[in-house]
Amino acid sequence: MQSQPPAPAAPDPQAASLLDRHARAAARRAAWEPLWRECYEHALPQHAGFDTGATPGARRGDRLYDATAADAVDQLAASLLAQLTPPWSRWMGLTPGPALEEDLATRLSPLLLEAAGTFHAQIDRSNFAVEAHQAFLDVVTGGTGCLLVEEAAPGAPSALRFTAVPLHDLVLEEGEEGRLDHLHRRQRLTLAELAARVPVERIPEPVKRDGAADPARRFAIIESVMAEGAAWRWRVVLEEGEAVLLADGRFAEMPFIAFRWLKAPGETYGRSPVMKALPDIKTANKVVELVLKNASIAVTGIWQADDDGVLNPGAIRLVPGTIIPKAVGSAGLTPLASPGRFDVSQLVLDDLRRRIRHALLADRLAPVDGPRMTATEVLERGAEMARLLGATFGRLQSELLVPLVRRCLSILRRRGLIPDIAADGRQVLIRILSPLARAQAQRDAEATLRWLESVATLGPDALSVVDLPACARFLADAAGVPPTLVRPLPAVEGSDG
Repeated sequence: MQSQPPAPAAPDPQAASLLDRHARAAARRAAWEPLWRECYEHALPQHAGFDTGATPGARRGDRLYDATAADAVDQLAASLLAQLTPPWSRWMGLTPGPALEEDLATRLSPLLLEAAGTFHAQIDRSNFAVEAHQAFLDVVTGGTGCLLVEEAAPGAPSALRFTAVPLHDLVLEEGEEGRLDHLHRRQRLTLAELAARVPVERIPEPVKRDGAADPARRFAIIESVMAEGAAWRWRVVLEEGEAVLLADGRFAEMPFIAFRWLKAPGETYGRSPVMKALPDIKTANKVVELVLKNASIAVTGIWQADDDGVLNPGAIRLVPGTIIPKAVGSAGLTPLASPGRFDVSQLVLDDLRRRIRHALLADRLAPVDGPRMTATEVLERGAEMARLLGATFGRLQSELLVPLVRRCLSILRRRGLIPDIAADGRQVLIRILSPLARAQAQRDAEATLRWLESVATLGPDALSVVDLPACARFLADAAGVPPTLVRPLPAVEGSDG
């Protein structure tokens, strides 16, 4: 009796549903891809995500003649990193929330200060600065960036590991209240990379066999993270062959931190400053191309010659010392007058470059040319940055900074590096202390100092109504002074009636 071959396994309905949802979201994203491709070609040519035929290390940007936009994009991304999450600096703090009683808040403050110090120590030892800069380049160029926050392997220098997820791998869906609650990521991994990411026993045998035969072969997977109640559900589906669910788990905080530069009504993906300046970028690139072509004509010229049987135009090389034969009585090789000049191009190009740098904030956030700045110039520069990036900073704080801190704290709690505290906004508050966030606090402190100076001119009686210790605490808080340098408030003893 011959044995029957095993029947093929039925596709997992859950995996098939995820693939169908990813396909519908990817079809909606397809309308953005031509615009993204143009933005990356003109402003960030070294990123080859939307160039399917590109290979690592290949030459790109051969059709790019003007680098004004590429330079401005790099400056803006570096400025965002320095203004929002400056490396080796305390840009985040934890404070007791409004739900805590005063005595409990006083006892909890040192623990929160120590937890914030642990957070920054782990961030500084990780690859955060490298990957965050790549994510900022994506948000400046394509309007949407994403940072994956994972727990590093035991023994690594830091418990945190960051990965900038390229825009071409992302498929987003908007959830409630306009938040990016549903995220899909498409990858092609080798068998070794796949085994490091999902349980080995859930990898189908054909994939193991093909991967063992060809270690360089890559298999397409879809990684999806969706909001599910108070947690986030994470699933990995094999895209090739039958739909197979490779992993299924839950996270307390969203591991993929997706954020946008500007959100237009009714759109899921963000709009970038490069999109706004794209007409000027493309025009400047074309003007430089025409200038170079005109310069090559001006240098080499356009020539004409009589067909006298002696002169061979194909053998002529216009180099110094060349002798060009010609027939007796013929004109030989004569120059052809240029039909016009292109002198106006420099005026147009200067104006285009100025508008590009203005749209990408390179003329506002760039380093100061002068060697020194007065205190007033520092305050005015901070106020100008806060005004320009006010709306964008609010969105980056809610979509990037706060979720990033909460995800990192969740990993550090799991590792036992910080106490079991939840930054829920009631018991523990997250305070963003980046230079851009302190701009408003500096203006408030300046107004308070002017008020104190005005009160002091009124005499001792007017100055007696001022709570000087409270003013000193307010100024210390606005300047970002560590709480350990400020004496705690004295305990107020109750009195019997």
